[in-house]
Amino acid sequence: MNPILPTFLPSLSLFSSFLLFSLFVTSASASGFDFQIPPEDLLLPSDAVSLLSFKSKADLDNKLLYTLNERFDYCQWQGVKCVQGRVVRLVLQSFGLRGTLAPNTVSQLDQLRILSLHNNSLEGPIPDLSRLFNLKSLFLGRNSFVGSFPPSILTLHRLQTLDLSYNKFTGPLPVRLSSLDRLITLRLEWNGFNGSIPPLNQSFLEVLNVTGNNLTGQIPVTPTLSRFNTSSFFWNPDLCGEIVNKACHSPVPFFETSNATPPPSIPSVQSAQSQDVLLSPVTHVKHKETGMILGLSVGAAVLVAGVLCFYVAARTQRSQTTSKQAMPQFETETNFSTASAMNDRVDGKGEFFAKVKESEEMPKTHKSGNLIFCEGEAELFNLEQLMRASAELLGRGTMGTTYKAVLCNQLIVTVKRLDATKTATTSSEVFDRHLGAVGALRHPNLVPVRAYFQAKGERLVVYDYQPNGSLYNLIHGSRSARAKPLHWTSCLKIAEDLAQGIAYIHQASRLIHGNLKSSNVLLGAEFEACLTDYGLSALAEAYEDPDCSRYQAPETRKSSRNATQKSDVYAFGVLLLELLTGRHPAHHPFLEPTDMPEWVRVVREDDGGDSNQLGMLTEVASLCSTTSPEQRPAMWQVLKMILEIKESVMTEDSESSGF
Repeated sequence: MNPILPTFLPSLSLFSSFLLFSLFVTSASASGFDFQIPPEDLLLPSDAVSLLSFKSKADLDNKLLYTLNERFDYCQWQGVKCVQGRVVRLVLQSFGLRGTLAPNTVSQLDQLRILSLHNNSLEGPIPDLSRLFNLKSLFLGRNSFVGSFPPSILTLHRLQTLDLSYNKFTGPLPVRLSSLDRLITLRLEWNGFNGSIPPLNQSFLEVLNVTGNNLTGQIPVTPTLSRFNTSSFFWNPDLCGEIVNKACHSPVPFFETSNATPPPSIPSVQSAQSQDVLLSPVTHVKHKETGMILGLSVGAAVLVAGVLCFYVAARTQRSQTTSKQAMPQFETETNFSTASAMNDRVDGKGEFFAKVKESEEMPKTHKSGNLIFCEGEAELFNLEQLMRASAELLGRGTMGTTYKAVLCNQLIVTVKRLDATKTATTSSEVFDRHLGAVGALRHPNLVPVRAYFQAKGERLVVYDYQPNGSLYNLIHGSRSARAKPLHWTSCLKIAEDLAQGIAYIHQASRLIHGNLKSSNVLLGAEFEACLTDYGLSALAEAYEDPDCSRYQAPETRKSSRNATQKSDVYAFGVLLLELLTGRHPAHHPFLEPTDMPEWVRVVREDDGGDSNQLGMLTEVASLCSTTSPEQRPAMWQVLKMILEIKESVMTEDSESSGF
């Protein structure tokens, strides 16, 4: 049976249905509203019975003028929207309803997509809603509902919007809230919830508000929760942690000093500027013995970066016998990750920082030997502070090695140390001019270049730190397990982000990215896709990199100097196929354009439900990865195609849902 077709009460005989309806009429008459009895031969559909039962308990003041003359009149009632005779939308916001949300009323509308009872005077507990398995949006805010967090809501796995704000709910927030992995909006403000905040980590969560509750303890630092600022957590006086800039009760400090204070939270570049962060390194820490070898034990290496400030603060102390700590080696090019096997730490002056330190002793000339900040960037740190930072190796790539650097002011940046052998033929003047142009680019889908440095063979580029890892890790996950391809809607969003960023580079300058691949796409604070390493390939000699060869357009495989905007388009097409299939380009077969859609469908194990959307995206990838550069579209044309796909999908979804 088609579930969207009208279904009648399967277990009720004609007599039973009439008896149920008679009970409703009796109840309705007692409530004082006029109801017109339908014809005797009318057997009520189950959705009509559910709506009338709901009205009998939730509309004590007869605000809803529901009458039933024909079988499907209920589809014309206030706030009701039907598709093929089934109720898919019930929106009764601000109708002045007074009463309760009784069991076995609206909870029986199993095709319901949207339920909004927002801003009424409903009270009592929330009944079991587990039968609303198609529900996408639930708005119950600004009522007087009571009880604990409704457990049946946790079974609604299609839920995207949940609003329980301004009610009288109490008790803890269930840890299983994280199982609602499609949530985009979660509003729980101004209730009486207590206990701790669960470690929410929904990738798509954009709106979160738990203001005005009795929540306590440390807020978990997950990639999702870290995206929200303190305004999402106001008026919970016992919440603490990095996200709300409030220290929790900490254990005895690692270093026993009378002046020890809890380490501050880690601000971003922007927040450090707005909060007037003290940028000078700490200098009051006394060392018992000059010439002491600076070092930390393995256990100290995992302490928070704030404690490390005590370790690196002695500005004049330099050990002559400190051995260099070797960076971890990787079999292949490593990729950015937030919590992977690549989180080996190198604290203090590791190999990279020690070498840069040597060059600092040279006489400084204009724009040589200094840390040069890009135009418009505040000078939040200097070269000496950068070299004193604790360093964590993030990855070794085509253009060099990348580190996460935590400065003593708790500022975190990403530092790319360019491979000297690949940029040796680029003069200082050309490097300075080129980085000035690259550093001037600003777009939401570009990781901004903050500063750069060159002296005596060392060349560094400083970026904002992105804590949510790379697109490579998102697509491929653990290397020991075969990851499932991303949902096509995620592919569409990421493709749009990338196209926006590349089109901006092409139109705002004469630059190209030149090294587009999944490991050079990082995930921003809102999980937007952001390009990094853009423009740097122009500084390098021709090179061969097996990991990059499949992203390279045919005309650039002999020399990267031949790269053009059309070669960026080719790489985008390959990356789009990687998104859609979850397969690394090295495992892409050589196919004719006509065979690509079927290959994508087979790899994704698609049952045909999303074939239209996948087909459109696959066609874009096929056009971009055409062998002849003249036949490839420009990036602005690619962006236009993706936006048209997005618009058509939204229109199709709206029509199919009846909204």
